[in-house]
Amino acid sequence: MKSRELGIAVVGSGRIGTLRARLAAKHPAVRFLAVSDKDMANAKTLAALAGADFYSADNDDVIAHPQVNAVFVSTPEGEHAAPVCKALELGKPVLVEKPLALSLNDAEAILKTLQATGGTLRVGYSRRFKECFLRAKEQMLHGRLGKVSGGLARVYNSRAQTFAILKRDPHATPVVDVLTYYVDLICWLLEGNKPVEVVARGQSGVFRDAGYSAHDVTWALVTFADGAVINFGIGYALPARYPTQGQSDRVELLGSDGTMIIDDDHMEHLLFSEKGIPHPYVPGHAVDMAFLGSNSAGDWAVGDFWGPLGNETRAWLDFLATGRPSIHATPEQAMLNLKTTYAIERAAATGQSVRLD
Repeated sequence: MKSRELGIAVVGSGRIGTLRARLAAKHPAVRFLAVSDKDMANAKTLAALAGADFYSADNDDVIAHPQVNAVFVSTPEGEHAAPVCKALELGKPVLVEKPLALSLNDAEAILKTLQATGGTLRVGYSRRFKECFLRAKEQMLHGRLGKVSGGLARVYNSRAQTFAILKRDPHATPVVDVLTYYVDLICWLLEGNKPVEVVARGQSGVFRDAGYSAHDVTWALVTFADGAVINFGIGYALPARYPTQGQSDRVELLGSDGTMIIDDDHMEHLLFSEKGIPHPYVPGHAVDMAFLGSNSAGDWAVGDFWGPLGNETRAWLDFLATGRPSIHATPEQAMLNLKTTYAIERAAATGQSVRLD
């Protein structure tokens, strides 16, 4: 394969931006790295950590830098539109974190800019890059389940992480910000079969009492175009010291010729330590017992980062450098995910079924 040299800009120097920058710095095709953050101190810190060549408090500075030819957008969810559109207007490919945006208006603006520029945009749904789900996709490609009639996808997490997400952006509810991973995952596994109707219920308590509108628990029945019914559920209000370090999940698919069950709760690898185990997402928060492997992004081990976000980042850089095909979510898939999660929230709020058309 022919390989091109890459100049990478990472917009947003938070937790995910830091991972993206450090991974990019290690990639053999990356010759230039720039990072930005609205807080100059954060940008400077990440630049030193990742060995970046340039940093700024102005996103446009790094996006427009003449040595940058591709962009990661890792800003808070509600701030995706401006840097994504800027990069596309300058002809630079973009990988933006999920969800595509936090409003349908912002998402539409991104899609219009993409259409006008003919650019390249993908969305970071890293569940696709977790080994168990890659294996699941391979089975679906071989048609081993036959026609899927139903299934479930549910995910649990502690309120400690949820509060950290809501503090960053109160509109990034567990459904829109996290259940979206599993909407994307099921739509990817059932590729070509789109959700058409949603019925949902939610229960408020912990987050409402703290001043947020997010439900503690949300369950939804989503009907797909061919009649398949999938039960999506999220419980993100577990006690703060619950052992999960991220997403504890389970996915099941029931087909005419087979059944596939993916137990991803991570209870098979427990660590208890009286010294405390730092939470990878919530600074200053520790637990005595942890489900190792439950950090949704992955884990640092023996000097490198392993897991879904590492796989996803390296695959994107490989695609940029060599043209190697990728399985990253397209903007159209991401828009469908956004509409579906908002339909779930609307159905839970109104008690009425919601049609996606």
